[in-house]
Order: sequence, then structure tokens, then C-alpha cells
Amino acid sequence: MSNTPVSAKVLEAAIAWKLCLEGGDGTADERNEFTRWHAASEEHARAWFQLGMLDQRVGAAAGPARHALLQSRAGLRQRVGKLGGGLAGMLLLGGLLAWIGAPSLAPSYWLADQRTGTGELRTLRLEDGTLLSLATHTAVDIDYEGEQRVIVLHQGEISIETGHDDPRPLWVRTDDGRLRPLGTRFLVKRETAGTRLEVLQAQVAAQPSNTGNEEVLNEGQQVLMHSNGLGLVGPVSAGADAWTRGMLVVDNVRLADLVAELGRYRSGHLGVSDEVANLRVTGSFPLTDTDLALASLVPALPVKIERRTPWWVTVGPR
Repeated sequence: MSNTPVSAKVLEAAIAWKLCLEGGDGTADERNEFTRWHAASEEHARAWFQLGMLDQRVGAAAGPARHALLQSRAGLRQRVGKLGGGLAGMLLLGGLLAWIGAPSLAPSYWLADQRTGTGELRTLRLEDGTLLSLATHTAVDIDYEGEQRVIVLHQGEISIETGHDDPRPLWVRTDDGRLRPLGTRFLVKRETAGTRLEVLQAQVAAQPSNTGNEEVLNEGQQVLMHSNGLGLVGPVSAGADAWTRGMLVVDNVRLADLVAELGRYRSGHLGVSDEVANLRVTGSFPLTDTDLALASLVPALPVKIERRTPWWVTVGPR
């Protein structure tokens, strides 16, 4: 069978099925659903074959972490059973991605109007001419049915260049509040501490959900919005929108922060050793080929790339 690479999404699904069925104790429904998945496309069959070959080469390299996941299969199956067969693959894959270090995949992610997978970038032209770009692991709902145009960001990061073919006000909403663009281009990112707004052109009005106050940010400014207010206003980071062109641009950032951002664009665990975490990095890195991005660090820094498996990679001291 061909060794042509398969997509990350299909490979992740194959891993999920292998963990579910390993040992021959999968339920009849699970085995039947796997048979349908395997037969659905040549790429599915190829991913399953390549995963078997990888398993022969790697053996027990994943060790304790893999064993812990297998021990948790009973709990996964119970939750799958409650949701029914149609969502079984989604839930199992969500559990696997959580184990290997991917961002949390909440139900809102799976139910969103538009969503991107690991490493995927997508650009949409909305009916009013607005250009909407989604970064990796991003989920949005789009509601243009009422008296307002509303984009709800559940997870991830978006770039918006507003269109002008609709007189209705446009709002971007998150759990932390809402944003009202004033003829503009801007970035919105969900972070642990709140919602990051970066204004690239014109102005955006920001209104936290628990206040009635609205503050206008100007071109070149950024702020972190949380439900009770806004943080300090600062300058937009260098190359803030480079991800929309498949690149990550950094200027004097910690290696740990660079690795964390690259990790959002690949499956599995990507870590950095404490010994080199505080090294400073400046440069441009391809998000569509994170292995190449990691390799480019080696000539410039006293580091090496340690690969236990394709899904467990660490940047350590040379």
C-alpha cells in the first residue's frame, strides 16, 4: 500500500480507532462503525496501514502515557454510548487529542458553523463582503439573519476585514464581551485570561460583558478584554497577522513562547526543556510545516530536536 502521507485529521482518527479496538475487546457497534470508516475512502485505509507499520517500529515507546489512555477507554465508551453512534467518533477523537496535548475541544467547537482542525487555516468571504480568516483549532458561529450581523468566536483566533455591503451593525462576540468594528481590519483571539483584540486598521469599539462601558481602540493598538473590563492598551505585536499567510513572525520572544505557538499548529505534544526555555528568538517560521520550523532553530541556537515518536517532540539543549 502507498506510503503517501495522509492528512493529520485522518491520521488522528486512525489513532483513535486503534486505541479503541486494541486488544480485540471493542464492542460490536464500535467494530461495525470502524469497518464503515475504514471502507469510506482509500485515505482511511492507507492511514490504518501506515499506523500499523509505525506501531511495529515504535513498539512501546509511548509507554506509560499510552497505557493510561488505554485504561481510560471504559469511561470513554460510557460517554460515547450516551451520545449515540453518530457522535462516537467525535468524542473518542476529542479524548485522544486532549491526551496528546491538543487544545480542549468543547461541544461548542463541534457544533460551530465553521471550525478548523489542527494546523488548518481557512478564509471565508461572507455575504456582506467581509473577509473572515480562521487560525488553527478555531470555531465560530455566523448569524446574519436578524437586524444585526453577528460572528461568535468560541475558540481560537480570527482575522476580520469588514465588508461594506450591508447597513446592519456588525458585532464580534466572545464569552468576555463584544466588539464593534468601525470600518476596519482586526484580530480577535481567545486566550486563557480573556479575549485579545489587535486593531490593524481604523478602529474597534470594545465592550466587556459585565459593564456598560465601550472603549474605542485605534489602529496599531491591542488590549486584553475580560468580562469585567479591559487591560492595559499596548502596541500591536510584530507580524500579528502573519498567520493568515501561513507564517509566524516573532521578535525577541522566549523560545518557550515560540514553541507553544508552533504547538498549536501540530498534533501531539511539543515541549521545551527548562534549560533552553528562556533563550530569545527573532525570525519567521512556517506554520504549514512545523517540522521545518523546528529544524530552522538548530543552526541558530544551542538546541536539538528530540523525537520520541512523531507525536512527542521536545526542544532540548544541544
